[in-house]
Amino acid sequence: MSKIRMPTAYTILFSIIIIMAILTWIIPAGKYDYKSDGEPIAGSYHEVEKNGQLPGDIVLAPLEGLYEGIDIAAFILMVGGFLGVIAKTGALDTGISNIIRTLKGKEKMLIPILMCAFALGGTTFGMSEETIAFYPLVIPIVVAAGYDTITAVSIILLGAGAGVLGSTVNPFATGIAAGFAGISLGDGILIRLIILAVVLVVSIWYVMRYASKVKSNPSYSIVADMHEENLEHFASINGNEKLLTKNQKLALIIFAITFLVMIYAVIPFSDMGIPIYTLSWWFPELSALFLVGAIILGILCRLQEKEIVDSFVAGAADLLGVAFIIGISRGITVIMNNGSITDTILNWGENALSGAGSIVFLLLTYIIYLPLSFLIPSTSGLATLSMPIMAPLADFAGVSRDLVITSFQSASGIINLITPTSAVVMGGLAIGRVPYEKWLKYIWKLILVIFILTLLLLALGTIL
Repeated sequence: MSKIRMPTAYTILFSIIIIMAILTWIIPAGKYDYKSDGEPIAGSYHEVEKNGQLPGDIVLAPLEGLYEGIDIAAFILMVGGFLGVIAKTGALDTGISNIIRTLKGKEKMLIPILMCAFALGGTTFGMSEETIAFYPLVIPIVVAAGYDTITAVSIILLGAGAGVLGSTVNPFATGIAAGFAGISLGDGILIRLIILAVVLVVSIWYVMRYASKVKSNPSYSIVADMHEENLEHFASINGNEKLLTKNQKLALIIFAITFLVMIYAVIPFSDMGIPIYTLSWWFPELSALFLVGAIILGILCRLQEKEIVDSFVAGAADLLGVAFIIGISRGITVIMNNGSITDTILNWGENALSGAGSIVFLLLTYIIYLPLSFLIPSTSGLATLSMPIMAPLADFAGVSRDLVITSFQSASGIINLITPTSAVVMGGLAIGRVPYEKWLKYIWKLILVIFILTLLLLALGTIL
């Protein structure tokens, strides 16, 4: 009997477009009056003439969605191009290799240092699929040091995962969600930094505690029955022993500067009452930043013109699927708006939330996003799909829109540490030879702790 496979995010989202088109013939059409800043005016909902969507509208919806989200899609492609050029230099791979070599003999220190490094990648540029390349490098070192493969997988998967869960300026989660919520990427960065720090510290403690027990008593390992087999298998895999070249060091400096400029450019210092010049950049300026950054990086690292262009195009191509996700997801909103049912659903939410406090609304939002994140593991797709509804609902509940984004990325981040629909999770476990059920046995306590902590921190965010 063949295994049942989850459909791709594209199929799921296009199916939702069809369902929403059908609902435009069933749900009453209605509209709100809106303020100049796009916030719906409570109590202004009124019914309008029904406008059911036809098959032709369904086909056109993803294209119209891509037109509406073209600034975000272009930004994603520019980030992809920039990452493609940095990948061409080999700087990131070699940098991690150098950290490992430097700490040889002090392998326990690899856990906090590498988890922080991967978390930095996760919180800034959404490092996820890129981590797959590091498993063959990290696992042999960790196993040879007397730990098990679960420890090695945890260093990478939980490190980057904690970063994505606590995304500060991650363009694929926070950036896209902020764009469709109509707020700055820097709004709410303080609570996201707090979540990042807390989740990362707890994850490091959890991994180091487990690793110490395995080191002192190998039978404690959840994969103890595979210990000898894993030792033999990973002993034949050698890590990258190359030193960082002058150009690679320069590439890492430019890489860091580019992301620091992005962070500075999106933080609304003036709105926060901080007397620092505010750039207030949005997606066009940020897209230009990564384009210019890629060109400068390529020239200063002495790549040939063809190498710069080819690596930039290849990097952008790697994220073309994300751009398509944005179009298809936005197509759902197009169908709902054209069929005049978006505001009707908002009205239902307004009525349901009447009397609910801001903390209750935020915690409910977090819980709702958990099953949605399992169904749609693509953070970009889920953000594009949900923010046009959830962000205005926050206005009715008296919750700032940035907190809805934080609850979304926190829920998505925690689910993407365990979901079998994620190629990153299943791929990393496969390389580490860790059965999925044993990974769940290992991580469920940490997931519960992170769940409780993020709930508490989101509640704290309502009073900050």
